[in-house]
Amino acid sequence: MDSQKYRILYDSGEGEIVEKKSRFIAHTAPVKTEEEAQEFIEKIKKQYWDARHNCWAYRVGMEQPVVRCSDDGEPSGTAGKPMLEVILGEDLHNIVVVVTRYFGGTLLGTGGLIRAYTKSTQEGIKNSRTVVKCLGQELSVACDYATSGKIQYMAATEEIPVLGTNYTEEVVFHMIVPENQAKAIENKFIEASSGKVKITELEKKYFVDLDGEIQILEE
Repeated sequence: MDSQKYRILYDSGEGEIVEKKSRFIAHTAPVKTEEEAQEFIEKIKKQYWDARHNCWAYRVGMEQPVVRCSDDGEPSGTAGKPMLEVILGEDLHNIVVVVTRYFGGTLLGTGGLIRAYTKSTQEGIKNSRTVVKCLGQELSVACDYATSGKIQYMAATEEIPVLGTNYTEEVVFHMIVPENQAKAIENKFIEASSGKVKITELEKKYFVDLDGEIQILEE
């Protein structure tokens, strides 16, 4: 796992499957703390107060994430654990999943329960939005007007996100690049402009790419 990139849940989702008349309803939510995860679990439990089970699993944090799960009355290891294994298998961080079960009158057995909770969790995640959270280095790239075209062209061809451009006595591009690629990209700008750029490293921030639109994240 690249310690500067993490796959996170960005938007909540919901999925449902039916197994032998039992309904399994999965809800996902992005969370940053265990407290947020527990609040979401309690919210779903209140919403589905009449259900037999509200099983859950979450993974919170980045480098040393906290993982928890609960079978909520289902046979041990048949609900929370397989749900958590889906989260880990997808390598997702900052996510909580609650699967609500309405019993349909037919026992599913251990294998059937594991498959149902696995499948419903997968369905909930599939209907959610996940993104890659990347540690970025903000750059200020200043140059004269004659050189600005080269910088624009290189940023476009290298798919370097330009957050903004200021036109004064010179042109100043505000960019963010993956932190571990910053030096290499800076050198490319210097080479492409024959040394006619002034590059200043600003803050390091996390960002996500939302269909080509860059959004800076709070840690």
